[in-house]
Amino acid sequence: MHEIICPHCGKAFKIDEAGYADIVKQVRDHEFERLLHERLELAERDKRSALELAEARLAGELRQATAAKDIEIQDLKSRLDAGDMARRLAVAEALALVEKERDALAGELHQARQEQAAASRLAEARLDAVQVEHRLALAEALGALQQERDALGGRLQHAQLEKQLAEAALKDKYETQLKDRDEAIERLRDMKARLSTKMVGETLEQHCETEFNRIRATAFPRAYFEKDNDARSGSKGDYIFRDTDDGGTEIVSIMFEMKNESDGTASKGRNEDFLRELDRDRKEKGCEYAVLVSLLEPESELYNTGIVDVFHRYPKMYVVRPQFFIPIITLLRNAAMNALRYKAELALVKAQNVDISNFESQLEAFKSAFGRNYELASRRFQTAIDEIDKSIDHLQKTKEALLGTDRNLRLANDKAQDVTIKRLTRGNPTMAARFAALGEQGSSQPE
Repeated sequence: MHEIICPHCGKAFKIDEAGYADIVKQVRDHEFERLLHERLELAERDKRSALELAEARLAGELRQATAAKDIEIQDLKSRLDAGDMARRLAVAEALALVEKERDALAGELHQARQEQAAASRLAEARLDAVQVEHRLALAEALGALQQERDALGGRLQHAQLEKQLAEAALKDKYETQLKDRDEAIERLRDMKARLSTKMVGETLEQHCETEFNRIRATAFPRAYFEKDNDARSGSKGDYIFRDTDDGGTEIVSIMFEMKNESDGTASKGRNEDFLRELDRDRKEKGCEYAVLVSLLEPESELYNTGIVDVFHRYPKMYVVRPQFFIPIITLLRNAAMNALRYKAELALVKAQNVDISNFESQLEAFKSAFGRNYELASRRFQTAIDEIDKSIDHLQKTKEALLGTDRNLRLANDKAQDVTIKRLTRGNPTMAARFAALGEQGSSQPE
């Protein structure tokens, strides 16, 4: 039995070994599950962040290129509109000036026609000259504005052409990437179609073993990762992973099962079909966790997320895609490393409990022996007390007898002291006469 003190109420209660082991297991499993779920959520957030960042960066580049071209087009349009407006203003100003001068010259012409006819012809000549001059200036301004407008139109067409070329280049780039990906998928499908079912499975096992051996020396120097060849129970897994610390204490153990199939297989397998057997293999081989590395159900959004926790079906079991083979080992090992400290503390507590149990057993043995000796001594002491009480009773009786004898002797002495001649001769005249005669004779004798 173990005595445990509640940290909240301070009350002590006792539990047996099984209850204590259950409490420790609950603490360890709860801490491990919490750490594991935190690591899985962190990995999922990192994956989503990376995807969102890539999409945002790509969309930003496209928006930036489009915005730059749109800005340049808007600038050219605004400049073209400004040129048209300047041209119109210049034409309006020139026309206003011409009309103003024409009106002035017409007034002067009217006045001069009244004064002199000759002056009229001169004014008309001057008017014609001014009109010709202004028409020439207006034609030059219109030509300059037309040239500037043509130049702006050419730049606008050039900018639009660059925008179209950039969009075409981006489209060609992503179409090329999609085409390469489709070709790679097609090559993989062709390769799977040429492989048998056994070769497909062995290919996935060889891939996982190669990936693990690449990092074994640096990440898992003391780890055991070998094929499970023990089929005495009728079934076996594919690989067993075990890792220990410097002291030889096991950190974590994992039973692996690899499942794959070709695209041409008529009956498609499901991941759930292999979980029960994997859980049985895990228990028979004494492994703490079970992991199914699977390429089955390739269209499933659940399994394509990466690491799937199936604790609701079988304890300590995961289903992963091959690209998460190394990450799941790392996550489980790191979580177990955090739990190793609790294991050490548990071992220390167990050792302390063993010492306490030994001390309690020794104390109980001492109490039992002391109790037996005390009982024997108590019985003998009681016997002695009883004998003393009997002796006291006997002496008390002797005392009472002696006291009774003394009382009788005192009464006899008192009676003896009370004896006189009168009392002796009372009622006895003969003796009274004799004693009287003797008294007379004694008084008559000479002195």
